[in-house]
Amino acid sequence: MATDKEKFFIKAINLVCSSLDITVSVQRLRNFLVTTMPVDHINLSIYEPELKCARTIVSSNDQGGVEWVDVLIPMDEKIVDFIENKVTNEPVLIHDLETDERVGPATEFLPPYLNPFKGQKMSIIALGLIIDGKWIGTCAFVSLGEKKYQQHHVDLLAPLQEPFALMLSNCLQYRKILRLQEMLAEENQFLQKELRNVSSDIIGQDYGLKYVMEMVNQIAPKESHVLLLGETGTGKEVIANAIHRLSPRKEGPFVKVNCGAIPENLMDSELFGHEKGAFTGAFGQKKGRFERAKNGTIFLDEIGELPLAAQVRLLRVIQHQEIERVGGTETIQLSIRIIAATHRDLTQMALKNEFREDLLYRINVFPISIPPLRQRKIDIPALVDYFVDRKSKELKLNEVPKISKGSLKRLIDYHWPGNVRELENVVERALIRFDGGLLTLDDILIQNAQTKYHAHSEDSSGILAFDEMARRHIVKAIKHTNGRISGPKGAAALLQMHRNTLRSKMKKLGL
Repeated sequence: MATDKEKFFIKAINLVCSSLDITVSVQRLRNFLVTTMPVDHINLSIYEPELKCARTIVSSNDQGGVEWVDVLIPMDEKIVDFIENKVTNEPVLIHDLETDERVGPATEFLPPYLNPFKGQKMSIIALGLIIDGKWIGTCAFVSLGEKKYQQHHVDLLAPLQEPFALMLSNCLQYRKILRLQEMLAEENQFLQKELRNVSSDIIGQDYGLKYVMEMVNQIAPKESHVLLLGETGTGKEVIANAIHRLSPRKEGPFVKVNCGAIPENLMDSELFGHEKGAFTGAFGQKKGRFERAKNGTIFLDEIGELPLAAQVRLLRVIQHQEIERVGGTETIQLSIRIIAATHRDLTQMALKNEFREDLLYRINVFPISIPPLRQRKIDIPALVDYFVDRKSKELKLNEVPKISKGSLKRLIDYHWPGNVRELENVVERALIRFDGGLLTLDDILIQNAQTKYHAHSEDSSGILAFDEMARRHIVKAIKHTNGRISGPKGAAALLQMHRNTLRSKMKKLGL
């Protein structure tokens, strides 16, 4: 016939092993223990040998519940020495935490749930959780007050050490699998988003971008790094994606990094990843952009904005094809192709010590210059058709409108300081305002011209430049005539000038 001690053990073991969710198991055990002994709190911690800290992972709360937490607690040297050099299966009985010499100044390192009880007497039974001779953690049973636990309580709990250690190990492995699943799902979501954000269409590959595409076809099958040069909005990302799709790495990921959009203090973590506990807030391991691009292509947009410190680490990646996560010691081998892009003059930056010259040599293996839209106006009609069709679907319009010939001509005549990106925005704005008939963009072009030149309209004396004064005068006239140029009620008649002279003047002024 089973003794009371055996019955206690069997009941406790069944509860400890009752769920893969460790908080559920500990909650059930706590509910049982309070019927047989004083238990105000249960605290389950794992030992982090690299950090010399305990990481509290499960803790009871003030409402009597048990929850998953993630709190690093510094450990006194005495405790670290005990854990690493004097591993023992003997439970530790503490009659008063404040005065027990074995744990040193323990109240300095209290877990958060005990902070409200600083200065109070606390009794503790601590079970060391050991597997294969290694200390993996501790389960502490806490009762408020002095000498609340006696030897018979220790004798009841001691047989639970090994089952508790196995439960902790299994639950941590289970949570690790769940985290890996989450990381894979997150990475898949990240890569799917990257694919959605990058268009595969190259408009102008037979005309304005013909020379560029010839170079793309030359370099894509190779493994060499590529540097894309061009003004903002010229389509460098589209060209980078084309190189990737035509390369042997096309089945691998294409990961984009906007170097100018990452805060400097987060640069290393974002590019190279970090290990759990590497810094405050690093609650789990994270892969960086380079690791996500393994066996694929990484596109470093606006590389000229990269801080000098990050340039040094990038140079190592290019030279050795390897990285280390922040807070880690493992060297991770990579196989990636780098496509960099910039609108800045990196050679001039190198001369001013704003960009590393050795890095420039590494990335400038095969430079490709992408012309601005004003130098490839032959592509504007095709680009307009493409954007009208795509944006109409995105905006869920009932019809795909046709653009008026007059508006198309003015689009071709416009100087496009924002390049293809500005054209895309102009088309989208016109479609938002579209209410039937032909699509017109005259007012939007005028607004763009006003926005572009407003900041440069006056010098320090407050006097308008002559061209700016003429531009404003013409814009006002065109607005007054609702966009009409010729005819008795057109802007030319209002300004008392020939319509061809007005059009010539508008072209010169970028209207």
